[in-house]
Amino acid sequence: MSVSAPPTPPRTQKPVRSTPAVPLLVLPATAAAAGAAWAAAPETARSWTATLAVTSWLCVAVSVGLGSYLVGRARRTAADRRTEISALKGRLAQDNAGLAHLVNVALPGIAQHVRDGTGADDAVARAAPASGPHLRQVVQSFAVLVEDAVRHAAEAESRRQQAVQEAHGVTAELERLTEGTLPAAVEKLRDGTSAENVLAELEWPRGAGARACAELFVRELAHSERRTAAAQAASAKSLGRVQAKAVSMLADLRDMQDRHGEEVLGDLLRLDHSTSQLGLITDRLALLMGGRSSRAWNRPIVMESILRGAVGRIAAYQRVRMHCSTNAAISGYAAEGVMHLLAELMDNAANFSPPIDEVHVYVEERTAGIVVTIEDSGLKMADAAMRHAEQAVSGRMNDLASLQGTRLGLAVVGRLAAKYGVGVSYRPSSRGGTGVVVLVPPQLLAQQREPGPALTGRTFGGGGVSAVPGPAPAAEAAG
Repeated sequence: MSVSAPPTPPRTQKPVRSTPAVPLLVLPATAAAAGAAWAAAPETARSWTATLAVTSWLCVAVSVGLGSYLVGRARRTAADRRTEISALKGRLAQDNAGLAHLVNVALPGIAQHVRDGTGADDAVARAAPASGPHLRQVVQSFAVLVEDAVRHAAEAESRRQQAVQEAHGVTAELERLTEGTLPAAVEKLRDGTSAENVLAELEWPRGAGARACAELFVRELAHSERRTAAAQAASAKSLGRVQAKAVSMLADLRDMQDRHGEEVLGDLLRLDHSTSQLGLITDRLALLMGGRSSRAWNRPIVMESILRGAVGRIAAYQRVRMHCSTNAAISGYAAEGVMHLLAELMDNAANFSPPIDEVHVYVEERTAGIVVTIEDSGLKMADAAMRHAEQAVSGRMNDLASLQGTRLGLAVVGRLAAKYGVGVSYRPSSRGGTGVVVLVPPQLLAQQREPGPALTGRTFGGGGVSAVPGPAPAAEAAG
């Protein structure tokens, strides 16, 4: 706020002092009046009249003189007061002008100098000197206050910048923690690394709070992973025993088929088929729990036997129609895995198609490997369901908690496909439903194209007696 100097008051002319003419005229008039009174008085009273007249004139003269003196003195006093008031007005105008200069020029200049880094004393020295000691004291106090305010502002700005840097550092550490460190820790823990090794190998936040939270997370996750691994191992071990029992029962049933007559053959075949389905279920659970299949083959298995073995493990085997145009064989180490994979896909196609429709399986040998196409006539899968199925068969869904109860077979397909390098993809079927294309890579094909292990006669696809591989002489049961 600027202060403007008040206008200079106009100069007043000194009044001309009047001469005391009236008092001087009063004395002769009173003297004349006294003389006239004396002359008019009787002879006997003239002495008394003269005394009274002289006394009265003296009193009047004294009064007039004293009045003239007091009036003159009052006039001189008034003139002195007017002179003093004029001087005070001039000084006030000068002080107002100095105050205006101080407010509009000096103080802003001092404040700017102090903000630029000049000390309070130097800033006051550079400014125009104030006209009075009080104003100089005000200027000095103002400069000191501005210097303190600037210093406090600089400290506050420094603290603010430091706080901002610390906040940015904490944010960056949290981003590294959530985007890099914790995912890496989870991956290492799931690979079997101990919590102590994970904490020693990875870079953790410097802040005590964030580091404590991260360490607590790692230790709790390690404890959870240990419990999960122990539960899976126990489940896999129990399932291994069930698998061994199912394989033993299947071998006994096939031995009974050879020893008994036709009157019980149908019942034995039904029991054989039910036991094969039980074996598929136990193998599925074992693979999901990290175990292995219940059987292994020590010789190559021809593709047709692979298909018939897969069909024999599903409930709707009579609705499956196979069209095989290759004599290629699958290596023994991969035969059980490919058979299980195809059984899961055929079972899925049969379950999600009308019970009166057939499921067709086409097998062709190409340069890239053996192509198996499974087509059903059910409802076409929605885009979201197809994406979910493709994600399941890709092998990326390893968390059992994320698997749907009706999609466990697709998760098993994904694990087997990832293990053996088999490609599985979905497409619309020419029969109106959904088609699955399985590409068995050339490295799984056996150079020896001989028949597989011991074969037994069984009926599949609604007609004829088909060759289906039984347990190999050197078959291994998963423990």
